[in-house]
Amino acid sequence: MRRPGNWWGRKSTPAKVETYTRWSFHLFPFVEVTAIGLPLLGQVGARLAPWLFLLVCAHSVLCAVTASRALDWVRGTREQPLRLLAVLGAVTAATGVVALVLATHGPGGEDTKTAAGSLFGGVMSFGAGTLTLGLRSRLRMLSLVAGLAVGSVAVALPLGLPVAAAFGTGLAVLLGAGFISFTYAFSVWLLRAVYELDEARETRARLAVAEERLRFGRDLHDVMGRNLAVIALKSELAVQLSRRERPEAVDQMIEVQRIAHESQREVRDVVRGYREADLGAELLGAQGVLTAAGISCEVTGEAVGLPGEVQSALGWVVREATTNVLRHGDAGWCGVEVRVGDGRVVLTVENDGVGGGGSGGGIGSGTGSGLVGLRERLSAVDGRLEAGVVGAGEDRFRVVATVPLPAGSGSGSGSGSDAGIVVSGVTS
Repeated sequence: MRRPGNWWGRKSTPAKVETYTRWSFHLFPFVEVTAIGLPLLGQVGARLAPWLFLLVCAHSVLCAVTASRALDWVRGTREQPLRLLAVLGAVTAATGVVALVLATHGPGGEDTKTAAGSLFGGVMSFGAGTLTLGLRSRLRMLSLVAGLAVGSVAVALPLGLPVAAAFGTGLAVLLGAGFISFTYAFSVWLLRAVYELDEARETRARLAVAEERLRFGRDLHDVMGRNLAVIALKSELAVQLSRRERPEAVDQMIEVQRIAHESQREVRDVVRGYREADLGAELLGAQGVLTAAGISCEVTGEAVGLPGEVQSALGWVVREATTNVLRHGDAGWCGVEVRVGDGRVVLTVENDGVGGGGSGGGIGSGTGSGLVGLRERLSAVDGRLEAGVVGAGEDRFRVVATVPLPAGSGSGSGSGSDAGIVVSGVTS
């Protein structure tokens, strides 16, 4: 069974603010009746009091309906209530004229004049404030309030009200209508701001989802690109060996099976968001894959002692560069070098595949996701990436990733390439 107050708890924050704003607007007509209408019953004669009280009640109800319709227009759920605004303006002006006539020519003494002044100021203030809800421009709101104040003076003087009293009435209308108009305008601005903030929060959530999808697609591209290239290469090699009835075909297919299982594991890790590339493993993997592809591979340096985030970022560079050498280049040689010194680590991947008509594993030559993804990963560790054709005959393609080492990482300048291991291999 639902609790009575559960309807409020089910509302969103903007909906709660809108409900509060609406009921606040509905409270103003109640204030108009109690503060202006009820005193008329005791200050004006018995013949006029009921009619004036009913006039104030009718004006307050009209203000409540107009405020509700105008708020719907502000929220974009209803057209601008032009006719209702016109009717409210006419009733407000007519009530104001009646109050001025009562103050200058009506029966009774000072009590009647005081009641008539209160009636005029209150009706004009509440009416002007409600009318400003139907205006979008602040300049028009100010013009409306100022126009009512000037109009009050212009009407009061011909009716015989003293000059000082007429200007005092105009000033009272200006202050009262200005205060109520400001209250209405501020409430509407606050309501719009709450809805805009809520929309911005929803937009941020959608952007976060889109960014996560892009990250997942990039990671999946990085993970599966090299593995699928190796699977295709080894499968083709197994076919050739099988046609020659050589037993090495079985070994190649076993290796394909192993890589496929490893790819499944890596894809699961990507989905969970736990996968981090290891630079040492990527260096050994690059040497093995390129050698298996018949590319002479030389790996120089080691990743011992490097921070985990630096190894992860550079590991992705090795993986992506190796994948592009296999896919896009016509390389016969590839060199990978890791140098640590002067508070930074420099990874260089170079191949000679440009002269064969390919792009040399052109990681930076296109507009694909490889270069963008690597730069995003390196930017997370304040690193930078450079890629392009080098050499006197422009026959080599080089990728250089530079990452500064954090202070106290334990990797000093003496752990440079001289301390590394040189590994080379060529397939038969």
